[in-house]
Amino acid sequence: MKDTNFTIANVLLNITQQFAEVGCDTPRLDAEVLLAHVLGKERTWLYQHPDQPLTTEQQNAFFNMTARRKKREPVAYIVGHKEFFGLDFLLNRHVLVPRPETELLVETAIQIARNNRAQSKIIIADVGTGSGCIAISLAKHLPQVNIFALDISEQALEVARQNADRHHVSHQITFLLGNLLEPLPEPVDIIVSNPPYVNSPVLTAPFTTPEVHQFEPQLALNGGQDGLEVIRELLTKTKELLKSKGSLLVEIGSDQGQKVKMLAKAQFAKADIQIIKDLAGLDRLLVIHT
Repeated sequence: MKDTNFTIANVLLNITQQFAEVGCDTPRLDAEVLLAHVLGKERTWLYQHPDQPLTTEQQNAFFNMTARRKKREPVAYIVGHKEFFGLDFLLNRHVLVPRPETELLVETAIQIARNNRAQSKIIIADVGTGSGCIAISLAKHLPQVNIFALDISEQALEVARQNADRHHVSHQITFLLGNLLEPLPEPVDIIVSNPPYVNSPVLTAPFTTPEVHQFEPQLALNGGQDGLEVIRELLTKTKELLKSKGSLLVEIGSDQGQKVKMLAKAQFAKADIQIIKDLAGLDRLLVIHT
């Protein structure tokens, strides 16, 4: 006799309510992603089999995962991967969870590189590569480029290397350990970066979501007192390592556009400097063409 208490429909209903009670932003989606992961199915399969009962083993695995989510651990860390730019990336707590808004940086970099096809070889540097999601997405869409992927964290670089192998682009990417652009061996055509740009008071404030405050690597988030410390340093170092007629793309906070533009003008007085907005109409990307 089937135990109707542990069908897909009932379990999802129950866990969705529990997730909502602890403040998860997307309780139903979180429950579905975790259950689909446990069952080895797509989320759509759950809707097609609402009366399917869970085995004891499946129940235990699911409830272990949901216990972690109720402590507000990000779903991506629990399942160990996340989609970005149409690719699936392995993740752990040494790297940030990729955000959809970062896809704007990738799209813009691809467009710039394709507009420069006259060059025999384009070299890109991804500063603060983390999981490698930016560098690897660029490599997949720009098979003609070579990429340096830089990070200050050896643990992050290990995740990035695994992802490069997973997506068969290791031959295009050189991984370098060090702070910002310091390990870069030569000037490059394009520099891209999603640097730490959250200001430290916000990052440590009580209202900051636990997912960010307690679980994601603070090194990859904390941009100092005003959120611009790393961006300032990056702009200063870029002058020496960006080729003539090169481009710099930096993801920024939604309230940082004008401040970042002024910082950029101080370093690149004659450059074309733009602030590009994301799909929500918020400042998201600094673009400099020298």
